Amino acid sequence: MKYLIGAFRPPCHLSFTFVDERNRKHVLLKKENGQVEMVPLFQSQENIVGDVIINPIQGKKVEHTGVKIELLGQIELYNDRGNFYDFISLVPKLKVPGDIYERKTYRFEFSIVEMPYESYNGVNVRLSIRMEVGIEDCLHIKFEYNKSKYHLKDAIIGKIYFMLVRVKIKNMELESRRRESAGSGANKYIETETLAKFELMDGAPVRGESIPFLTFSEPLQNNTHFLQHQQ
Repeated sequence: MKYLIGAFRPPCHLSFTFVDERNRKHVLLKKENGQVEMVPLFQSQENIVGDVIINPIQGKKVEHTGVKIELLGQIELYNDRGNFYDFISLVPKLKVPGDIYERKTYRFEFSIVEMPYESYNGVNVRLSIRMEVGIEDCLHIKFEYNKSKYHLKDAIIGKIYFMLVRVKIKNMELESRRRESAGSGANKYIETETLAKFELMDGAPVRGESIPFLTFSEPLQNNTHFLQHQQ
């Protein structure tokens, strides 16, 4: 199967630092791609304090309905990827709705964090404790297609509606992906590959705007005979 996905460039750069990172003990962490990096080590019952940095691209305004940072503790089984058991979930809001015109820094603090488990990366299970930064409710879009499946000789016709636009979008692309699955249940494996990209828009849309599109799937040469869209 091939999946059609719209891709957007981020309106700003988000990052965070810890106030005591230089003096804190660091340990090696192995990533899924096999690479390793040094990360700060935190123990249970410690305070986690730092700064979130938001830097708009090219100094443009970023409209938002809130800025938040999340401290998440999750357990994931490798034979059930995508489903998590959360044992820590702390989400303080750092900024009320408004606009960001230039680089901003916001202090965050998680006080006396209880960590019932240690981080673990095994053969069948992974336990991770991580932090994520996000700008809330910046973009809502809706996809509409004339049918749910396509033959490789079909024309793909659809329309994209912008229900909420609070970020500056530079361009929009449509991707065609091949999705291959094998096995079933706990032994099911899925691989995806991007086959082609199509530019749909160059410039910033506004709320309520809709963009029709028409593209052909015949140039995609492979053994799959149908396309299925996914938002």
